[in-house]
Amino acid sequence: MAIDYSSHVRVEKIRIRSPSGSPNTDGIHIENSRDITITDSIIQTGDDCISIGTGSMNMWIQKIGCGPGHGISIGSLANSLNEAGVQNITVANSVFTKTQNGVRVKSWARPSNSYAKNLIFRNLVMRNVGYPILIDQNYCPDNNCPQQNSGVKVSQVTYKNIKGTSSTQEAIKLDCSQTNPCSGITLQDIKLTFVDPHLKRPALTYCKNAQGTHRGTVLPRSCF
Repeated sequence: MAIDYSSHVRVEKIRIRSPSGSPNTDGIHIENSRDITITDSIIQTGDDCISIGTGSMNMWIQKIGCGPGHGISIGSLANSLNEAGVQNITVANSVFTKTQNGVRVKSWARPSNSYAKNLIFRNLVMRNVGYPILIDQNYCPDNNCPQQNSGVKVSQVTYKNIKGTSSTQEAIKLDCSQTNPCSGITLQDIKLTFVDPHLKRPALTYCKNAQGTHRGTVLPRSCF
């Protein structure tokens, strides 16, 4: 499903299903749109359950069952130099099951005037999810990487009441741009454990070029 150059759209009680190994099968992709609500839906795909592209703003996503798939993503951004940003996005009250990522912001490592700001991810359950919390400003899925720094400015991102299990040791990974560090990141009431049946290693937080604060109990331990 694609929503492009649209406003005041409500998507409710739908089910989207494609094989977990099928490439480029985003469940719902939104671009250049505003005032969009997606609720009470189940999405099982081989790519992002929901992808939020350039020029998107004022979105409310809730009560989503996501998985399998790549999670819910902002981006990818920095596909070009002059690119509209993404702002005022809320993802809430949703469950991710065996997805490659949970909630993700992704941008290519190249110059761009784009941004992602005022993002809220709250009341989420992760069930054996790879990278439940991820900002990836070195996004490069095909190994043909730009080898530059992302110009995308990521700011004012809140992660609140996110609980469950991670299939990767880095349960929280904030890999931000060297030239445009992430700012205003808030981690609040997070409890994520690493599913490691052999060594029982603890979950970890990885932060690079990220600035922010934490509130309440944050596990794995916050880097702020």
